[in-house]
Amino acid sequence: MKKKIRTLRLVLGDQLSDDLSALEDLDPRRDVVLMAEVDDECTYVKHHAKKIVLVLSAMRHFAARLRERGVRVRYTTLDDPDNTHSIEGEMERAVAELSPERVIATAPGEWRLMQIMSGWHDRLGLPVEILDDARFLCGLREFRHWADGRKQLRMEFFYREMRKRYGILMEDDGPTGERWNFDRENRKRMPGGIVPPQPPQFLPDETTQAVMALVAERFADHFGGVDGFDLPVTAEQAALALDHFIAERLADFGDWQDFMRTGDPVLFHALISTSLNCGLLNPLLVCRAAEKAYRDGVAPLNAVEGFVRQVLGWREYVRGLYWLHMPDYARRNALGATRGLPWFFWSGETRMNCIGNVVRDTRDNAYAHHIQRLMVIGNFALLAGLDPDAVDEWFLIVYADAYQWVEMPNVRGMALFADGGIMASKPYAASGAYIDRMSDYCGECRYSVRESTGSRACPFNALYWDFVARHADRLTANPRMSMPARTWARMDPAKQKALRNQAVGFLDAMDRGEIV
Repeated sequence: MKKKIRTLRLVLGDQLSDDLSALEDLDPRRDVVLMAEVDDECTYVKHHAKKIVLVLSAMRHFAARLRERGVRVRYTTLDDPDNTHSIEGEMERAVAELSPERVIATAPGEWRLMQIMSGWHDRLGLPVEILDDARFLCGLREFRHWADGRKQLRMEFFYREMRKRYGILMEDDGPTGERWNFDRENRKRMPGGIVPPQPPQFLPDETTQAVMALVAERFADHFGGVDGFDLPVTAEQAALALDHFIAERLADFGDWQDFMRTGDPVLFHALISTSLNCGLLNPLLVCRAAEKAYRDGVAPLNAVEGFVRQVLGWREYVRGLYWLHMPDYARRNALGATRGLPWFFWSGETRMNCIGNVVRDTRDNAYAHHIQRLMVIGNFALLAGLDPDAVDEWFLIVYADAYQWVEMPNVRGMALFADGGIMASKPYAASGAYIDRMSDYCGECRYSVRESTGSRACPFNALYWDFVARHADRLTANPRMSMPARTWARMDPAKQKALRNQAVGFLDAMDRGEIV
Protein backbone atom coordinates (compact mmCIF):
# COMPACT_ATOMS: atom_id res chain seq x y z
CA MET A 1 0.00 0.00 0.00
CA LYS A 2 1.33 3.42 -0.97
CA LYS A 3 2.38 5.52 2.02
CA LYS A 4 0.24 8.58 2.57
CA ILE A 5 2.17 11.82 2.25
CA ARG A 6 2.00 13.94 5.36
CA THR A 7 3.70 17.16 4.24
CA LEU A 8 4.50 18.72 0.90
CA ARG A 9 7.43 21.08 1.45
CA LEU A 10 8.15 23.82 -1.10
CA VAL A 11 11.69 24.97 -1.87
CA LEU A 12 12.07 27.99 -4.16
CA GLY A 13 15.05 28.76 -6.36
CA ASP A 14 16.58 31.23 -3.91
CA GLN A 15 16.06 28.97 -0.89
CA LEU A 16 18.75 26.38 -1.54
CA SER A 17 19.88 25.97 2.06
CA ASP A 18 20.10 22.88 4.23
CA ASP A 19 18.85 24.92 7.19
CA LEU A 20 15.77 26.28 5.39
CA SER A 21 12.84 26.51 7.80
CA ALA A 22 10.58 24.61 5.38
CA LEU A 23 12.90 21.60 5.72
CA GLU A 24 12.97 21.50 9.52
CA ASP A 25 11.63 18.26 11.02
CA LEU A 26 11.43 16.71 7.56
CA ASP A 27 10.46 13.05 7.67
CA PRO A 28 11.86 11.31 4.56
CA ARG A 29 9.31 8.52 4.98
CA ARG A 30 6.22 10.74 4.85
CA ASP A 31 7.26 14.08 3.35
CA VAL A 32 7.95 15.22 -0.21
CA VAL A 33 9.92 18.29 -1.29
CA LEU A 34 8.50 20.20 -4.25
CA MET A 35 10.83 22.09 -6.56
CA ALA A 36 9.89 23.49 -9.96
CA GLU A 37 11.57 25.36 -12.79
CA VAL A 38 8.89 27.59 -14.30
CA ASP A 39 8.73 30.18 -17.06
CA ASP A 40 6.93 32.64 -14.79
CA GLU A 41 10.02 33.03 -12.61
CA CYS A 42 12.37 33.26 -15.60
CA THR A 43 10.36 35.85 -17.49
CA TYR A 44 8.42 38.13 -15.11
CA VAL A 45 11.37 40.25 -16.08
CA LYS A 46 13.67 38.95 -18.82
CA HIS A 47 16.48 37.90 -16.49
CA HIS A 48 20.06 37.73 -17.71
CA ALA A 49 20.70 34.31 -19.21
CA LYS A 50 23.46 33.61 -16.66
CA LYS A 51 21.09 34.40 -13.79
CA ILE A 52 18.68 31.77 -15.09
CA VAL A 53 21.48 29.24 -15.53
CA LEU A 54 22.69 29.93 -11.99
CA VAL A 55 19.30 29.40 -10.37
CA LEU A 56 18.22 26.37 -12.39
CA SER A 57 21.57 24.61 -12.10
CA ALA A 58 21.77 25.34 -8.37
CA MET A 59 18.22 24.01 -7.97
CA ARG A 60 19.08 20.76 -9.76
CA HIS A 61 22.21 20.29 -7.69
CA PHE A 62 20.29 20.99 -4.48
CA ALA A 63 17.60 18.48 -5.42
CA ALA A 64 20.32 15.89 -6.00
CA ARG A 65 21.78 16.76 -2.59
CA LEU A 66 18.39 16.11 -0.94
CA ARG A 67 17.94 12.82 -2.76
CA GLU A 68 21.36 11.66 -1.59
CA ARG A 69 20.03 12.15 1.96
CA GLY A 70 17.05 9.93 1.18
CA VAL A 71 14.58 12.80 0.70
CA ARG A 72 11.82 12.34 -1.88
CA VAL A 73 11.87 15.28 -4.29
CA ARG A 74 9.15 16.07 -6.81
CA TYR A 75 11.10 18.10 -9.35
CA THR A 76 9.64 19.69 -12.47
CA THR A 77 12.12 20.69 -15.14
CA LEU A 78 11.59 23.62 -17.46
CA ASP A 79 11.08 21.34 -20.47
CA ASP A 80 8.66 18.95 -18.77
CA PRO A 81 5.62 18.78 -21.10
CA ASP A 82 3.26 18.77 -18.09
CA ASN A 83 4.83 21.89 -16.56
CA THR A 84 2.22 24.58 -15.81
CA HIS A 85 5.07 27.15 -15.68
CA SER A 86 3.96 28.86 -12.49
CA ILE A 87 4.80 28.10 -8.85
CA GLU A 88 1.11 28.09 -8.00
CA GLY A 89 0.27 25.80 -10.90
CA GLU A 90 2.94 23.30 -9.90
CA MET A 91 1.77 23.39 -6.30
CA GLU A 92 -1.82 22.72 -7.36
CA ARG A 93 -0.70 19.87 -9.63
CA ALA A 94 1.41 18.31 -6.86
CA VAL A 95 -1.42 18.57 -4.32
CA ALA A 96 -3.87 16.97 -6.74
CA GLU A 97 -1.54 14.07 -7.50
CA LEU A 98 0.02 13.48 -4.06
CA SER A 99 -2.89 14.41 -1.70
CA PRO A 100 -0.70 15.67 1.15
CA GLU A 101 -2.20 16.47 4.54
CA ARG A 102 -0.57 19.91 4.61
CA VAL A 103 1.84 22.24 2.83
CA ILE A 104 4.84 23.94 4.42
CA ALA A 105 6.84 26.72 2.77
CA THR A 106 9.37 29.31 3.79
CA ALA A 107 8.26 32.89 3.15
CA PRO A 108 9.46 34.03 -0.28
CA GLY A 109 11.82 36.97 -0.64
CA GLU A 110 9.59 38.92 -3.02
CA TRP A 111 6.29 40.65 -2.33
CA ARG A 112 4.59 39.40 -5.51
CA LEU A 113 5.13 35.74 -4.55
CA MET A 114 3.99 36.33 -0.99
CA GLN A 115 0.71 37.72 -2.31
CA ILE A 116 0.20 34.58 -4.38
CA MET A 117 1.15 32.16 -1.60
CA SER A 118 -0.94 33.87 1.07
CA GLY A 119 -4.08 32.67 -0.70
CA TRP A 120 -3.04 29.04 -0.97
CA HIS A 121 -4.92 27.84 2.12
CA ASP A 122 -8.27 28.58 0.49
CA ARG A 123 -7.20 27.71 -3.04
CA LEU A 124 -5.67 24.35 -2.17
CA GLY A 125 -8.24 23.37 0.45
CA LEU A 126 -5.74 22.17 3.04
CA PRO A 127 -3.55 23.71 5.78
CA VAL A 128 -0.70 25.84 4.44
CA GLU A 129 1.99 27.05 6.82
CA ILE A 130 4.34 29.80 5.62
CA LEU A 131 7.33 30.00 7.94
CA ASP A 132 9.70 32.90 8.55
CA ASP A 133 12.95 32.80 6.62
CA ALA A 134 15.36 32.25 9.51
CA ARG A 135 18.41 32.33 7.23
CA PHE A 136 18.44 36.11 7.55
CA LEU A 137 20.07 37.54 10.65
CA CYS A 138 17.34 40.05 11.42
CA GLY A 139 13.77 38.81 11.35
CA LEU A 140 11.14 41.06 9.82
CA ARG A 141 9.36 41.50 13.15
CA GLU A 142 12.67 42.42 14.76
CA PHE A 143 13.32 44.99 12.05
CA ARG A 144 9.87 46.52 12.50
CA HIS A 145 10.53 46.75 16.22
CA TRP A 146 13.86 48.49 15.56
CA ALA A 147 12.23 50.90 13.09
CA ASP A 148 9.22 51.70 15.26
CA GLY A 149 9.24 55.31 16.42
CA ARG A 150 12.43 56.30 14.60
CA LYS A 151 12.28 59.41 12.44
CA GLN A 152 15.18 58.21 10.32
CA LEU A 153 16.07 54.60 9.52
CA ARG A 154 19.78 54.94 8.93
CA MET A 155 21.76 51.83 8.15
CA GLU A 156 24.71 52.82 10.35
CA PHE A 157 22.68 52.60 13.56
CA PHE A 158 21.03 49.35 12.51
CA TYR A 159 24.45 47.93 11.70
CA ARG A 160 25.78 48.77 15.15
CA GLU A 161 22.87 46.92 16.74
CA MET A 162 23.59 43.88 14.59
CA ARG A 163 27.25 43.94 15.56
CA LYS A 164 26.28 43.98 19.22
CA ARG A 165 23.67 41.25 18.80
CA TYR A 166 26.05 38.81 17.15
CA GLY A 167 29.23 39.92 18.91
CA ILE A 168 31.10 40.43 15.65
CA LEU A 169 34.17 42.68 15.75
CA MET A 170 33.38 43.61 19.34
CA GLU A 171 35.56 44.04 22.42
CA ASP A 172 33.37 43.89 25.51
CA ASP A 173 30.68 46.53 24.83
CA GLY A 174 32.59 48.51 22.23
CA PRO A 175 33.69 48.02 18.62
CA THR A 176 37.04 46.50 17.78
CA GLY A 177 39.47 49.29 16.98
CA GLU A 178 37.29 51.74 18.93
CA ARG A 179 35.42 52.70 15.75
CA TRP A 180 32.29 51.28 14.22
CA ASN A 181 33.05 52.30 10.66
CA PHE A 182 36.30 52.47 8.68
CA ASP A 183 34.69 53.62 5.43
CA ARG A 184 36.92 56.68 5.14
CA GLU A 185 39.91 54.38 4.77
CA ASN A 186 38.25 52.39 2.00
CA ARG A 187 38.13 54.99 -0.78
CA LYS A 188 41.63 54.86 -2.20
CA ARG A 189 42.66 55.14 -5.82
CA MET A 190 44.36 51.95 -6.98
CA PRO A 191 47.82 52.34 -8.53
CA GLY A 192 48.12 50.90 -12.01
CA GLY A 193 50.70 48.26 -11.12
CA ILE A 194 48.53 46.29 -8.70
CA VAL A 195 47.36 42.96 -10.15
CA PRO A 196 44.50 41.36 -8.18
CA PRO A 197 44.45 37.55 -7.92
CA GLN A 198 41.99 35.87 -10.23
CA PRO A 199 38.89 34.48 -8.55
CA PRO A 200 38.24 30.74 -8.85
CA GLN A 201 36.29 29.54 -11.86
CA PHE A 202 33.82 26.71 -11.50
CA LEU A 203 33.65 24.93 -14.82
CA PRO A 204 30.17 23.68 -15.71
CA ASP A 205 29.56 20.02 -14.98
CA GLU A 206 27.15 17.87 -16.95
CA THR A 207 24.14 19.20 -15.06
CA THR A 208 25.09 22.82 -15.61
CA GLN A 209 25.92 22.21 -19.27
CA ALA A 210 22.44 20.80 -19.81
CA VAL A 211 20.90 23.87 -18.19
CA MET A 212 23.07 26.17 -20.30
CA ALA A 213 21.88 24.51 -23.49
CA LEU A 214 18.24 24.73 -22.37
CA VAL A 215 18.52 28.41 -21.41
CA ALA A 216 20.39 29.35 -24.59
CA GLU A 217 17.59 27.82 -26.66
CA ARG A 218 14.60 28.94 -24.62
CA PHE A 219 15.67 32.47 -23.67
CA ALA A 220 17.73 33.56 -26.65
CA ASP A 221 16.10 37.02 -26.59
CA HIS A 222 17.16 37.75 -22.99
CA PHE A 223 19.99 40.10 -22.05
CA GLY A 224 23.43 38.47 -22.03
CA GLY A 225 24.40 34.93 -22.94
CA VAL A 226 25.41 31.71 -21.23
CA ASP A 227 28.96 31.46 -22.59
CA GLY A 228 31.65 31.61 -19.94
CA PHE A 229 29.32 30.71 -17.07
CA ASP A 230 31.49 29.82 -14.06
CA LEU A 231 29.51 30.77 -10.94
CA PRO A 232 29.23 28.48 -7.90
CA VAL A 233 26.13 26.29 -8.10
CA THR A 234 26.61 24.14 -4.98
CA ALA A 235 27.26 24.87 -1.32
CA GLU A 236 30.68 23.25 -1.66
CA GLN A 237 31.65 25.50 -4.56
CA ALA A 238 30.33 28.56 -2.73
CA ALA A 239 32.43 27.67 0.31
CA LEU A 240 35.51 27.40 -1.91
CA ALA A 241 34.76 30.83 -3.40
CA LEU A 242 34.49 32.30 0.10
CA ASP A 243 37.71 30.62 1.25
CA HIS A 244 39.57 31.97 -1.77
CA PHE A 245 38.32 35.50 -1.12
CA ILE A 246 39.29 35.34 2.56
CA ALA A 247 42.76 34.00 1.79
CA GLU A 248 43.62 35.91 -1.38
CA ARG A 249 41.61 39.12 -1.71
CA LEU A 250 40.07 40.22 1.59
CA ALA A 251 43.29 41.84 2.84
CA ASP A 252 43.21 44.34 -0.03
CA PHE A 253 39.43 44.59 -0.36
CA GLY A 254 39.08 47.52 2.02
CA ASP A 255 41.57 49.90 0.40
CA TRP A 256 40.30 49.43 -3.13
CA GLN A 257 36.65 48.44 -2.74
CA ASP A 258 35.36 51.65 -4.34
CA PHE A 259 37.79 51.73 -7.26
CA MET A 260 36.81 50.90 -10.84
CA ARG A 261 39.23 49.73 -13.52
CA THR A 262 38.83 49.05 -17.22
CA GLY A 263 38.78 45.36 -18.07
CA ASP A 264 38.78 44.20 -14.44
CA PRO A 265 35.28 44.30 -12.94
CA VAL A 266 36.19 42.01 -10.02
CA LEU A 267 39.37 43.55 -8.57
CA PHE A 268 39.37 42.47 -4.88
CA HIS A 269 35.63 41.91 -4.50
CA ALA A 270 34.27 38.69 -3.04
CA LEU A 271 31.90 37.49 -5.81
CA ILE A 272 29.78 35.67 -3.23
CA SER A 273 26.55 37.70 -3.47
CA THR A 274 25.03 35.21 -5.91
CA SER A 275 25.71 32.40 -3.44
CA LEU A 276 24.37 34.35 -0.47
CA ASN A 277 21.20 35.40 -2.25
CA CYS A 278 20.20 31.97 -3.54
CA GLY A 279 21.03 30.26 -0.25
CA LEU A 280 24.32 28.49 -0.89
CA LEU A 281 26.13 30.47 1.82
CA ASN A 282 25.08 31.30 5.37
CA PRO A 283 25.58 35.04 6.05
CA LEU A 284 26.56 34.58 9.70
CA LEU A 285 29.22 32.02 8.80
CA VAL A 286 30.50 34.43 6.14
CA CYS A 287 30.85 37.19 8.72
CA ARG A 288 32.51 34.85 11.23
CA ALA A 289 35.02 33.76 8.58
CA ALA A 290 35.92 37.38 7.82
CA GLU A 291 36.25 38.21 11.52
CA LYS A 292 38.54 35.20 11.99
CA ALA A 293 40.75 36.52 9.20
CA TYR A 294 41.23 39.70 11.22
CA ARG A 295 41.83 37.85 14.50
CA ASP A 296 44.38 35.61 12.77
CA GLY A 297 46.22 38.53 11.21
CA VAL A 298 45.26 37.56 7.66
CA ALA A 299 43.41 40.82 6.85
CA PRO A 300 43.40 44.34 8.35
CA LEU A 301 40.49 45.75 10.29
CA ASN A 302 39.41 48.30 7.67
CA ALA A 303 38.99 45.52 5.07
CA VAL A 304 37.16 43.13 7.39
CA GLU A 305 34.89 45.79 8.86
CA GLY A 306 34.00 47.08 5.38
CA PHE A 307 33.11 43.60 4.22
CA VAL A 308 31.14 42.71 7.35
CA ARG A 309 29.20 45.97 7.03
CA GLN A 310 27.97 44.91 3.59
CA VAL A 311 26.77 41.49 4.77
CA LEU A 312 25.67 42.00 8.37
CA GLY A 313 24.59 45.61 7.94
CA TRP A 314 23.57 46.58 4.44
CA ARG A 315 22.11 43.27 3.22
CA GLU A 316 19.91 42.82 6.28
CA TYR A 317 18.94 46.50 6.32
CA VAL A 318 17.69 46.66 2.73
CA ARG A 319 15.61 43.52 3.25
CA GLY A 320 14.04 45.04 6.33
CA LEU A 321 13.23 48.29 4.51
CA TYR A 322 11.75 46.44 1.56
CA TRP A 323 9.26 44.48 3.66
CA LEU A 324 8.55 47.43 5.93
CA HIS A 325 7.44 49.67 3.07
CA MET A 326 6.06 47.33 0.39
CA PRO A 327 3.96 47.54 -1.70
CA ASP A 328 3.99 51.33 -1.59
CA TYR A 329 7.78 51.39 -1.98
CA ALA A 330 7.50 50.07 -5.54
CA ARG A 331 5.45 53.12 -6.54
CA ARG A 332 7.66 55.82 -5.02
CA ASN A 333 9.02 58.50 -7.34
CA ALA A 334 9.82 61.43 -5.06
CA LEU A 335 11.78 63.35 -7.71
CA GLY A 336 9.15 62.95 -10.42
CA ALA A 337 11.55 61.24 -12.85
CA THR A 338 9.90 60.07 -16.08
CA ARG A 339 12.55 59.78 -18.83
CA GLY A 340 12.74 56.46 -20.64
CA LEU A 341 15.73 54.16 -20.43
CA PRO A 342 18.35 54.94 -23.10
CA TRP A 343 19.25 52.17 -25.52
CA PHE A 344 22.90 52.19 -24.46
CA PHE A 345 21.87 50.66 -21.14
CA TRP A 346 21.40 47.49 -23.21
CA SER A 347 23.94 47.89 -25.99
CA GLY A 348 26.83 49.66 -24.25
CA GLU A 349 27.11 51.83 -27.39
CA THR A 350 27.98 55.21 -25.93
CA ARG A 351 30.88 57.63 -26.02
CA MET A 352 30.82 57.73 -22.22
CA ASN A 353 33.61 55.29 -21.46
CA CYS A 354 32.49 54.66 -17.87
CA ILE A 355 28.96 53.62 -18.82
CA GLY A 356 30.13 51.67 -21.85
CA ASN A 357 32.55 49.66 -19.71
CA VAL A 358 30.04 48.92 -16.97
CA VAL A 359 27.24 47.94 -19.35
CA ARG A 360 29.50 45.65 -21.39
CA ASP A 361 30.94 44.03 -18.27
CA THR A 362 27.41 43.57 -16.95
CA ARG A 363 26.24 42.02 -20.21
CA ASP A 364 29.21 39.62 -20.26
CA ASN A 365 29.29 38.69 -16.57
CA ALA A 366 25.86 39.49 -15.07
CA TYR A 367 27.96 41.34 -12.50
CA ALA A 368 29.30 44.77 -11.62
CA HIS A 369 30.52 45.86 -8.19
CA HIS A 370 28.64 48.24 -5.93
CA ILE A 371 30.31 51.50 -7.00
CA GLN A 372 29.86 50.69 -10.68
CA ARG A 373 26.18 50.13 -9.97
CA LEU A 374 25.70 53.15 -7.70
CA MET A 375 28.04 55.84 -8.96
CA VAL A 376 28.10 55.11 -12.69
CA ILE A 377 24.77 53.56 -13.73
CA GLY A 378 22.73 54.76 -10.76
CA ASN A 379 24.30 58.21 -10.74
CA PHE A 380 23.62 58.70 -14.45
CA ALA A 381 20.02 57.52 -14.03
CA LEU A 382 19.55 59.97 -11.15
CA LEU A 383 21.05 62.95 -13.00
CA ALA A 384 19.21 62.22 -16.23
CA GLY A 385 15.86 61.77 -14.47
CA LEU A 386 15.26 58.21 -15.68
CA ASP A 387 11.95 56.62 -14.69
CA PRO A 388 12.47 54.59 -11.47
CA ASP A 389 10.26 51.78 -12.81
CA ALA A 390 12.49 51.37 -15.86
CA VAL A 391 15.73 51.56 -13.89
CA ASP A 392 14.33 49.20 -11.27
CA GLU A 393 13.49 46.63 -13.92
CA TRP A 394 16.88 47.02 -15.63
CA PHE A 395 18.79 46.28 -12.42
CA LEU A 396 16.56 43.28 -11.71
CA ILE A 397 17.16 41.92 -15.20
CA VAL A 398 20.89 42.31 -15.61
CA TYR A 399 22.52 41.11 -12.37
CA ALA A 400 22.78 37.48 -11.32
CA ASP A 401 22.51 38.41 -7.62
CA ALA A 402 19.41 40.59 -8.08
CA TYR A 403 16.20 39.70 -6.27
CA GLN A 404 13.59 42.36 -5.71
CA TRP A 405 14.04 42.55 -1.93
CA VAL A 406 17.70 43.57 -2.31
CA GLU A 407 17.59 45.31 -5.69
CA MET A 408 14.64 47.65 -5.22
CA PRO A 409 15.78 49.52 -2.08
CA ASN A 410 19.26 49.86 -3.53
CA VAL A 411 17.87 51.33 -6.75
CA ARG A 412 14.88 53.38 -5.64
CA GLY A 413 16.35 54.38 -2.31
CA MET A 414 20.12 54.58 -2.62
CA ALA A 415 20.68 55.28 -6.31
CA LEU A 416 17.61 57.29 -7.37
CA PHE A 417 16.40 58.87 -4.11
CA ALA A 418 12.94 57.97 -5.38
CA ASP A 419 11.86 57.05 -1.85
CA GLY A 420 12.38 60.66 -0.76
CA GLY A 421 15.03 59.86 1.82
CA ILE A 422 13.71 56.78 3.61
CA MET A 423 17.01 55.04 2.97
CA ALA A 424 19.64 57.64 2.08
CA SER A 425 20.29 60.94 3.82
CA LYS A 426 20.95 62.63 0.45
CA PRO A 427 20.81 61.95 -3.29
CA TYR A 428 24.06 60.28 -4.38
CA ALA A 429 24.58 62.74 -7.22
CA ALA A 430 28.10 63.36 -8.52
CA SER A 431 29.80 65.01 -11.46
CA GLY A 432 32.47 63.42 -13.61
CA ALA A 433 35.12 64.37 -11.04
CA TYR A 434 34.04 61.50 -8.76
CA ILE A 435 34.31 58.94 -11.55
CA ASP A 436 37.70 60.33 -12.53
CA ARG A 437 38.93 60.08 -8.93
CA MET A 438 37.70 56.54 -8.43
CA SER A 439 38.47 54.93 -11.80
CA ASP A 440 40.70 54.90 -14.86
CA TYR A 441 37.71 55.33 -17.17
CA CYS A 442 38.14 59.02 -17.93
CA GLY A 443 41.64 58.69 -19.42
CA GLU A 444 40.32 56.79 -22.45
CA CYS A 445 37.03 58.64 -22.80
CA ARG A 446 35.86 60.60 -25.84
CA TYR A 447 34.75 63.32 -23.42
CA SER A 448 36.90 65.51 -21.19
CA VAL A 449 36.08 65.30 -17.51
CA ARG A 450 37.57 68.77 -17.02
CA GLU A 451 35.07 70.43 -19.35
CA SER A 452 31.44 71.17 -18.54
CA THR A 453 30.24 72.78 -21.77
CA GLY A 454 31.13 72.29 -25.40
CA SER A 455 31.35 69.30 -27.73
CA ARG A 456 33.93 67.44 -25.62
CA ALA A 457 32.42 68.14 -22.20
CA CYS A 458 31.80 65.18 -19.89
CA PRO A 459 28.00 64.77 -19.80
CA PHE A 460 28.05 64.07 -16.07
CA ASN A 461 29.20 67.64 -15.35
CA ALA A 462 26.34 69.56 -16.95
CA LEU A 463 23.84 66.89 -15.92
CA TYR A 464 24.95 67.29 -12.31
CA TRP A 465 24.26 71.02 -12.28
CA ASP A 466 21.02 70.54 -14.19
CA PHE A 467 19.95 68.08 -11.50
CA VAL A 468 20.83 70.59 -8.78
CA ALA A 469 18.85 73.29 -10.61
CA ARG A 470 15.78 71.10 -11.11
CA HIS A 471 15.65 70.13 -7.45
CA ALA A 472 17.11 73.24 -5.85
CA ASP A 473 14.31 73.70 -3.31
CA ARG A 474 14.59 70.15 -2.00
CA LEU A 475 18.40 70.18 -2.00
CA THR A 476 18.64 73.52 -0.19
CA ALA A 477 16.69 71.99 2.68
CA ASN A 478 19.02 68.96 2.82
CA PRO A 479 22.04 69.61 5.07
CA ARG A 480 24.24 67.30 2.98
CA MET A 481 23.28 68.93 -0.35
CA SER A 482 22.78 72.55 0.66
CA MET A 483 26.30 73.55 -0.36
CA PRO A 484 25.96 72.66 -4.07
CA ALA A 485 22.48 74.20 -4.05
CA ARG A 486 23.92 77.47 -2.69
CA THR A 487 26.79 77.29 -5.18
CA TRP A 488 24.27 77.00 -8.00
CA ALA A 489 22.26 79.94 -6.67
CA ARG A 490 25.37 82.13 -6.62
CA MET A 491 26.56 81.05 -10.06
CA ASP A 492 26.64 83.59 -12.87
CA PRO A 493 23.32 83.41 -14.81
CA ALA A 494 25.14 83.08 -18.13
CA LYS A 495 27.05 80.07 -16.83
CA GLN A 496 23.86 78.58 -15.44
CA LYS A 497 22.19 78.94 -18.84
CA ALA A 498 25.14 77.39 -20.64
CA LEU A 499 25.19 74.39 -18.28
CA ARG A 500 21.47 73.79 -18.57
CA ASN A 501 21.55 74.14 -22.35
CA GLN A 502 24.40 71.66 -22.44
CA ALA A 503 22.38 69.18 -20.36
CA VAL A 504 19.22 69.64 -22.42
CA GLY A 505 21.13 69.21 -25.67
CA PHE A 506 22.67 65.96 -24.43
CA LEU A 507 19.39 64.56 -23.13
CA ASP A 508 17.52 65.48 -26.32
CA ALA A 509 20.16 63.70 -28.41
CA MET A 510 19.97 60.68 -26.10
CA ASP A 511 16.18 60.61 -26.36
CA ARG A 512 16.44 60.66 -30.16
CA GLY A 513 18.59 57.54 -29.99
CA GLU A 514 21.79 59.21 -31.13
CA ILE A 515 25.10 57.82 -29.94
CA VAL A 516 26.12 60.14 -27.13
